Amino acid sequence: MSTPPPLQTRRSSGDSKKTTPPTSSIVTRNGARKAKIQTRAMSAGAKPSAAVLAGKKKAQQKKKQTVYSLIKDHYQIAMESKTKVRGPTGFVTEPRMAEHRCLWDDKYPECPERLIGVIDRCRELNLIEQCVEFEPRAATKEELNVLHSPSVYDMLETTHNNNDLEYLEDVSSKYDAIYIHPSTHELALLSAGSTIDMVDRIVSGEVQNGAAMVRPPGHHAMRAEPCGYCFYNNVALAAKHAIDKRGLKRILIVDWDVHHGQATQQMFYDDPRVVYFSIHRYEHGSFWPNLRHSNFNYIGTGAGKGYNFNVPLNKTGMKDADYLAIWHQLLLPMALEYQPELILISAGYDAAIGCPEGEMEVTSACYAALTHQLAGVCSRVCAVLEGGYCVPSLADGAALTLRTLLGLPPPPMQALTEPSDEIRETILNCIYVQKPYWQCFNYQPTYSIDTSIPNVCDGEKQKHTVSVRWEGDETRPDKFATRDCYPLQDDATKKRNAERLNHLRLVTDLSIPSYPVGYIYDEAMLKHKNICEPGHVECPERIMRIHERHRNYGLLSRVHQLQGRRATDEEILAVHTEKHLDRLKDLATTKLRDLNTQKDDFDSVYFHPDSLESAAVATGCVLEMVDAVVCGAAGSGSCVVRPPGHHAAGGAPRGFCLLNSAAAAAARALRRHALSRVLLLDWDVHHGDGTQRLTYHDRRILYMSIHRYDGGSFFPHSKEADYTAVGEGHGEGYNVNIPWNKRGMGDPEYMAAFTQVVLPIAYEYNPQLVIVSAGFDACVSDPLGGCNVSPECFGRMTHFLRGLAGGRVILCLEGGYNVTSISYAMTMCTKALLGDPILQNYENKQTPHWSAIETINNVIKTQKKYWKNLKFQIALPAENVLEEPLPSRGLVVSDEHNSTNDKVEVSLSSTIESQSDRSLEINMANLSIDKPKCADGIHCGTDDEEDKPESSSDRKENKSEGSTSTNAGNTLVDYLAENMQALVDGEMFAVVPLTWCPHLESLYAIPNDVKFEQGVKCVDCEETAENWVCLHCYVTACGRSIRGHMQAHYASTQHALVLSLLDLSVWCNTCSAYVDNALLYDARNNAHRCKFAEDMPWCYNTDTIQMT
Repeated sequence: MSTPPPLQTRRSSGDSKKTTPPTSSIVTRNGARKAKIQTRAMSAGAKPSAAVLAGKKKAQQKKKQTVYSLIKDHYQIAMESKTKVRGPTGFVTEPRMAEHRCLWDDKYPECPERLIGVIDRCRELNLIEQCVEFEPRAATKEELNVLHSPSVYDMLETTHNNNDLEYLEDVSSKYDAIYIHPSTHELALLSAGSTIDMVDRIVSGEVQNGAAMVRPPGHHAMRAEPCGYCFYNNVALAAKHAIDKRGLKRILIVDWDVHHGQATQQMFYDDPRVVYFSIHRYEHGSFWPNLRHSNFNYIGTGAGKGYNFNVPLNKTGMKDADYLAIWHQLLLPMALEYQPELILISAGYDAAIGCPEGEMEVTSACYAALTHQLAGVCSRVCAVLEGGYCVPSLADGAALTLRTLLGLPPPPMQALTEPSDEIRETILNCIYVQKPYWQCFNYQPTYSIDTSIPNVCDGEKQKHTVSVRWEGDETRPDKFATRDCYPLQDDATKKRNAERLNHLRLVTDLSIPSYPVGYIYDEAMLKHKNICEPGHVECPERIMRIHERHRNYGLLSRVHQLQGRRATDEEILAVHTEKHLDRLKDLATTKLRDLNTQKDDFDSVYFHPDSLESAAVATGCVLEMVDAVVCGAAGSGSCVVRPPGHHAAGGAPRGFCLLNSAAAAAARALRRHALSRVLLLDWDVHHGDGTQRLTYHDRRILYMSIHRYDGGSFFPHSKEADYTAVGEGHGEGYNVNIPWNKRGMGDPEYMAAFTQVVLPIAYEYNPQLVIVSAGFDACVSDPLGGCNVSPECFGRMTHFLRGLAGGRVILCLEGGYNVTSISYAMTMCTKALLGDPILQNYENKQTPHWSAIETINNVIKTQKKYWKNLKFQIALPAENVLEEPLPSRGLVVSDEHNSTNDKVEVSLSSTIESQSDRSLEINMANLSIDKPKCADGIHCGTDDEEDKPESSSDRKENKSEGSTSTNAGNTLVDYLAENMQALVDGEMFAVVPLTWCPHLESLYAIPNDVKFEQGVKCVDCEETAENWVCLHCYVTACGRSIRGHMQAHYASTQHALVLSLLDLSVWCNTCSAYVDNALLYDARNNAHRCKFAEDMPWCYNTDTIQMT
């Protein structure tokens, strides 16, 4: 049978934090299946057939065979990271590049002052001195000819040292927005060669990242003609060099210049080795370069289809919030899926405040934040200067980009405005056209534009209309203007911009703490231990191993170690009751026998005479770190403390927790340091119910938690952990729960939660301090968590958080009970705070589980009324509503039918939950079942029939005994016999459907014009492989092993019964069971006719076997 859409509720070993379960007579699921199989055979009194016996024998033989498998070590990346420390930042420029200027127009915007201003600002901030400087070099003609026509080189060579201004202006007029100086050819070669050289040094590992502050710029330079101030395409040439000479296969080019880098797009339009991502002013084609192919619907061609992203800005005045929305909704999800080996930034700053060409309002702090987030995807980043024509904002933007590459956290940003409706329209358009090619764009519902088929669900959706507008003109003139061909600002506008930029410089905090990272650990916390149960998972070894791992990795010499201290009673009483504190004080004089008895009064705790001392020191250590970070002694902090605290509420201990250190730290930041916005992020696998209760009414603390919930069955078993808990009173909207409803969540799910929920809300909140309840029981191999988050993923999350609050992030250890896992995970987090590169293991097409997508969507639906950045969950058309893009000047589109490397729109292997599970379903669906030997349709193919003598023809078809091939005409008995061991082991099992379901009564007769045809696409995606039909409204959607859109349909409509188009089984979502009843015959027969062109046999009669 097909995999049913919903998951059945299942409890796991992590459902309770109690480590010694009570004895019971619980029968496991697999045990019940084995017993059921054996009971049926015994009750029938049947002798197993020869085929079954042969199958058992074959299974036993297979178990004895030696199988070689490549097993991935979950800690391999963390172990390799031991020697991977932060490398130097490369820097290249050439003062002579200031010679390139327009000799016949002194007001030309592409002027020497641009580069001079950038270098001066970088030196003013002492940035270049911290870099490794390299000498510039000229590109060779051979390097240029890989992308450019030799005619470009030959033409520019004729202008070298030519002082005939009339000739130079005449040559310039043949190209769009170009001027040529006698030194232009030499300097353009230096610009291209220096960029290639810097990228080569980054890829070789000589430097970790780098910046090429060069001019003339390059991203408009086409194959056969200069364009838009550009002569050779610096970034494109460097990318091609990395591919051809260094063997890279995945390069991401991010072009944030306000003008579309049409030439870079053209050069890689059919190449899947390069994703080109451009954010540019467009205004429906009316803004330069006035090309159709700058629009969102031009996504690549041939093998490169889906690898070209255009994000057109259709109005001026776009702000930081608009650009961050592009990052969180489009760029980061795609980049995390693509996993580039190198990121190149075409770093134009003409979208910055004050630029007359861009007319946008992006701040320099925003450019730093964008750079920081890109570095979280791949540490190998090269920023290459492109445009920017307001010298002060250009200088600030470029300098803060370089500052971020040097490993300093971005400065805090100004309060964000709401993302504009225009950017929402653009982002949704981009998601719509890219959705068939990327698995990450699954957070928008869909609707059908076909109104002839009524769908009650569509009426409730806010719908986005996808359309293409063109208001430009691609006509190429014979001659281009060379003077007065650019926008100018009046004196009043220049004055306002200067005042605003001066104010931004004053309020942008570029202070540097005394030490980048503080670290605190105290042996007093080892005293708390379980004497009565020595093997308890919350043990002193947890922090001992973390501390040892930090020493082994050489981190203790790189951090500022603080002295631990005990929290005072006053500090503890800031979050806990006096009664609770007195109870803990009494432990010191309580007999051991009574301590063991007292723990039974609470949920999942144990006591020791020194428990209060350890807990008070843990809290005191975290408070000490808050003081150090807020006062600037340390930039961030890592607190290796225990016992954990986030389950401890004001009046009682719980879940291994005695005192809530994270909540006490937040309270201290508010009271002692007068902060007004503290983000408290809890990524422990268990919901921090204690912290939530302590902060639930306080808007000054934004509490966000990512945890297992499992419908309330996972510890702490509270509905307060669901996404519907949003805070109360003044704290309403300041409590965000992201509850996972299944085990096994890993890196893709946590990264999805970050890009879709955590980062958008956090940047809008703009915290002054970030405190992380850093539990690592979601880490791989944890005995309680049941999740699969890698140590390096925790490091990556830490890196992303470091982009907030000026990098003031404090990690406070909570849970995590595999001492190896937590030692690696906490170490990776500390390395991230130090700015070390966080390596990632490349895994093609990592896709979040459908259940995680459902959770994230539920969170967004709940929280979007409080947070403006969550305005992108709008329904997109299910059908293709766009025509093929029209031809556009300068863009060469290859013949897709001749391409041998076309990117598959929907990859079957990348969308299934488990390859083995899916192959089993397909094999079962493809079985050839022989005609029944009995008349009632019940006993066909069962073990208790007489074995049919094997004919001579049958024997001829059989292979030799050692053959592993199977006949195409296998019967169900043959198939089950071959998989008998899997049946016995519980890896596969027979399903007995319900004969009745109360939801059958809600069905109506199927209209004559409704056909359950094969190959119908999912209403929310392009999937056709495993789709289900809703028997209430006849919507077709994919199952849980694909993208789970039928589950989303059920969640929104409560339509219980669905039919599988794969094997015609019927599943009830509400009853969580298969159903087979005569009332379903019409629906199943409808699908049977469409699939086999004949009626399905009637199998319902009064002789049905009743099993009790």
